[in-house]
Amino acid sequence: MAGFAMNKALISLVSPLLLALSACGGGDQSSFEQGALAGASIGAPFTLTDQDGKRVAWDSFKGKYRLVYFGYTYCPDVCPVDLQRIMQAYGKFEKDSPDRAAKLQPIFITVDPERDTPPVLKNYVAAFSPRLIGLTGTPDEIAKVAKDFVVIYGKADEKGANDYLVSHSRTPYLFGPDGQPIALVPVDDPGTKEDEGSPDAVLAALDHWVK
Repeated sequence: MAGFAMNKALISLVSPLLLALSACGGGDQSSFEQGALAGASIGAPFTLTDQDGKRVAWDSFKGKYRLVYFGYTYCPDVCPVDLQRIMQAYGKFEKDSPDRAAKLQPIFITVDPERDTPPVLKNYVAAFSPRLIGLTGTPDEIAKVAKDFVVIYGKADEKGANDYLVSHSRTPYLFGPDGQPIALVPVDDPGTKEDEGSPDAVLAALDHWVK
């Protein structure tokens, strides 16, 4: 599966953190460092369209922590597994700490706006949690948001106008109530680190950062 090499400009934005790139549909998945993102140049104001067809701005979530994941609904394996882990962890967090969970908004932003229309997103995010918000937009809007959030993506294995995969970086970001980046959240497959990539690892990250 095709991937994307990170150029020096992108690396400099998040150095010394490493972005994990994965092509949905299979292939090796790189691990990334976990750590604080305070001061990193990640994120910027935007206005996109949610799963109900309403225009939603980044500032619409002002005062809330934001857990942002980029992916797409036609992803055959990686995205649904990641989202399942994220929302399972959120469900446990909501049960254990309802007051803090109420301060957190999970957000799914598509990197495939051509196919991920609001109705498609609506069915998709509902399968994971009623609390998950899905956002889409025009190709230009998504390209701008991806650039601002240091996300690399592009079509791969094209077999037709509507038959293709999308390679994209897997970088779940946690932002604070002020909209500033705080940390990466671990959703990779289990590796050498104990519990890495499990819902419990995501839960631990939320419990640590969301006050």
